Amino acid sequence: MKIWVPMDSAAKALGAEAVVEALKAEAAKQGIELEIVRNGSRGMIWLEPLVEVEIDGARHGYGPAEPGDAAAILAGSGAKALGPVEELDWMRRQTRLTFARVGVIDPLSLADYEAHGGLAGLRRALGLSGQEIVDEVKTSGLRGRGGAGFPTGIKWQTVHDAQAPQKYIVCNADEGDSGTFADRMIMEGDPFTLIEGMAIAGIGVGATRGYVYIRSEYPDAIKVMRRAVEIARAEGVLGSDVLGSGRAFDMEIRVGAGAYVCGEETSLLNSLEGKRGVVRAKPPLPALEGFLGRPTVVNNVISLATVPVIFEKGAQHYADFGLGRSRGTVTLQIAGNVARGGLFETAFGMSLGEVVNYIGGGTASGRPVKAVQVGGPLGAYMPVSKFDTAIGYEEFDAEGGLIGHAGLVVFDESADMLQMARFAMEFCAVESCGKCTPCRIGAVRGVETIDRIAQGDPQAPALLTDLCDTMRDGSLCALGGFTPYPVMSALTHFPDDFATAKEAAE
Repeated sequence: MKIWVPMDSAAKALGAEAVVEALKAEAAKQGIELEIVRNGSRGMIWLEPLVEVEIDGARHGYGPAEPGDAAAILAGSGAKALGPVEELDWMRRQTRLTFARVGVIDPLSLADYEAHGGLAGLRRALGLSGQEIVDEVKTSGLRGRGGAGFPTGIKWQTVHDAQAPQKYIVCNADEGDSGTFADRMIMEGDPFTLIEGMAIAGIGVGATRGYVYIRSEYPDAIKVMRRAVEIARAEGVLGSDVLGSGRAFDMEIRVGAGAYVCGEETSLLNSLEGKRGVVRAKPPLPALEGFLGRPTVVNNVISLATVPVIFEKGAQHYADFGLGRSRGTVTLQIAGNVARGGLFETAFGMSLGEVVNYIGGGTASGRPVKAVQVGGPLGAYMPVSKFDTAIGYEEFDAEGGLIGHAGLVVFDESADMLQMARFAMEFCAVESCGKCTPCRIGAVRGVETIDRIAQGDPQAPALLTDLCDTMRDGSLCALGGFTPYPVMSALTHFPDDFATAKEAAE
């Protein structure tokens, strides 16, 4: 009997290990020969631990499972039986390209990976020149999935054209934004796709070395990625002769110490070099002078993990999905006060309201939605009046928001938006690297100014607006530059919360 139980961190946090032990004990008691595969999560976090049982060739779900459900799971019955997982509404409504294998395969089985399309993209790329590889990424329309949405192919072209004795590929896996977990899910559930994407990038731009910079708070992802690199190297996917092509690319895993600012690419590079995680002034760009002063591609996990499917299915296939200049799919991470939290991959273009109300099911509390913060702690708070906004880079920018890493945190009507604005400034003050004055001092003054608003100071709102303008225009990186997004969106869209604070003070 074959059963899948996720080894994903979310599933483990919700009791997956105890369920595994209970299944083993119950199978031994009944004399059932049991094969348990530890897969990644399908992304339906409200159903975790989600146990899957093979019945007549189809994988049937059972969840959220508890140790006491072991007998019912083995019998394929009970109130928690969900039917075929692929037919669940959450799964059917998705367009899974980057996450096609996550939750399906054994993450550390290279044979399983290949059986589900893995390495097809790399094999195709090995038959192309570096420029042809870069052109394919340009045609796909792939943009950075970590924050700014910069065209990936343009970044690769810059590194490809640079002349240097050594070039590097650096994967930014310092996933520190609130409500985000897509990078972790890829690394824990389909690590070989990240390795394959980095190898394609390396061959495309002429880089022979790569690094994955993972935050220390992800011990399971670190463990899985390290083992996956060992397997890939042993099987010839990495090394001096990638898949017998005569072309070289190797990589290693590095662990960060947990500074939020190290999610910014130049701060990450400093940390990777063993220096303090402080933002570098630009120019020079990392694409010209990056790791150890050499041309470096710095891409997010999702960006690099998407590259293999582009080469497997073709750039135009990927580009055919999406909206406007936002091509392909977006990996939405739905969290906060929401009924159905999890990862949902879909083509760009779905409205924010559809994601929150129909995919996420509204709030977990049952109260009306008040705001959704999109793009991490530096993202704008979008009110219900903006719920018709299509999820696309330019569409969100036009409404004063940003998509960033595509994390959505839902808040109900009980949220105090003045306090949320204060938290944004406080977060910036705590996490600032201290390199530039607008961020280092501006965030501290921001907390003080919001406190003045709460105390009823009539001059404070105008002062806060001026301060946010200074931080946005003068900060060296997005930490100080984007903090005005949550602050000003809260002030603009939820003025009653600020007025209430003033009235209470009076």
